[in-house]
Amino acid sequence: MATLGTNVETGSLDTKQREASGYRFALVALTSLFFMWGFITCLNDILIPHLKGVFDLNYAQAMLVQFCFFGAYFLVSLPAGSLVSRIGYQRGIVVGLSVAVVGCLLFIPAERLQAYPLFLFALFVLAAGITVLQVSANPYVTALGSERTAASRLTLTQAFNSLGTTVAPFFGAMLILSIAIPAGGEAAAAQRASAVEGPYLMLAAALAALAVTFALLKLPRIDSHKVVTGLNDFAAFGKTLAHRHLFLGAIAIFLYVGAEVSIGSFLVNFLSEDSIAGISEQQAAFYVSLYWGGAMVGRFIGAAVMRYVSAGAVLGACSLGACVLLAITILGSGRVAMWAVLAIGLCNSVMFPTIFSLALARLGALTSQGSGILCMAIVGGALVPVLQGLLADRIGIQLAFVLPIFCYLYIFYYGAAGHQVRGAR
Repeated sequence: MATLGTNVETGSLDTKQREASGYRFALVALTSLFFMWGFITCLNDILIPHLKGVFDLNYAQAMLVQFCFFGAYFLVSLPAGSLVSRIGYQRGIVVGLSVAVVGCLLFIPAERLQAYPLFLFALFVLAAGITVLQVSANPYVTALGSERTAASRLTLTQAFNSLGTTVAPFFGAMLILSIAIPAGGEAAAAQRASAVEGPYLMLAAALAALAVTFALLKLPRIDSHKVVTGLNDFAAFGKTLAHRHLFLGAIAIFLYVGAEVSIGSFLVNFLSEDSIAGISEQQAAFYVSLYWGGAMVGRFIGAAVMRYVSAGAVLGACSLGACVLLAITILGSGRVAMWAVLAIGLCNSVMFPTIFSLALARLGALTSQGSGILCMAIVGGALVPVLQGLLADRIGIQLAFVLPIFCYLYIFYYGAAGHQVRGAR
């Protein structure tokens, strides 16, 4: 009997070791996805001033780039959550990558036809693919290990998302913003518009390679997150939203993404102001990398800190820090205002993964639907920048930074109290 017991225990231990090894491998593979969608998302910050110059747009019109990109999250997230719950996380990742490839390729006809609406459509398709990736990969990471360390684990993988956002401005400045537009030079403007073709062709190739790789990989299956209630999609949607911490978390995601994207979208133009840094757009792109680089550094730090400090406390502290830095940005000038706005990236670092993991806590079979709802809330990145653009056109780009302050105040509430699990409403 003792021998039998030893064999059972050894077998159980071997199974756990194999499971842990499989989880580690899956997490390593997933980091490439987080890097790629961070890179693609941040490239919009370079694309905005680029297209603004090419098509002579005002701030509100230029922010349609973010409106179309993040609008896809709202329209695609719920169907994506339903799709992923049926085909699984791994196949969902392959589908998302494939759609993103199509979006990148659409930049070629947009550039050759010199059509701003077609650029916007290409961004929408690209973002639709990224949405499916988000719905698949974020809950997958939370499931690959203990629920207690889910926020730390997601924060760590999101750090590689921030690596992508840090590298993208250098890439964009070198290949997109390096071509100037002489006054009245339509041929030169056409040449500058063509600068987007090469970068997005390279992105299409990289995404296609990842799609093939993930189609061939053997990754762990997470059956506990499949929708097994037998409810139809609308009923599952309502039942998921009935969880108070998920509902409030969706609002927090909406406001966080809106604030983060708004700040990043205005950085190049803000830093180019004579009263701030008075530098060229290409030089400003370097400082945009510091904004996103702060988020990367903060996520590595946050992943370690949240193993010992509650995720809610860290979220609350970071959101208050962002409010203070925004106040300095609005009231200050020169280098003080410049470094204050760039430092907000450090405060942003832990917010998305922390809100996401807190909002998905204890959803069980409704996790895929919950992930879809949270990704729908990323539509804040479509709406808040447009609102800030309208403010900038009326009261100036510096005063318009008052809008993100209200977003961060709500996030402070969510970190302090709103994230607590109290069951369905």
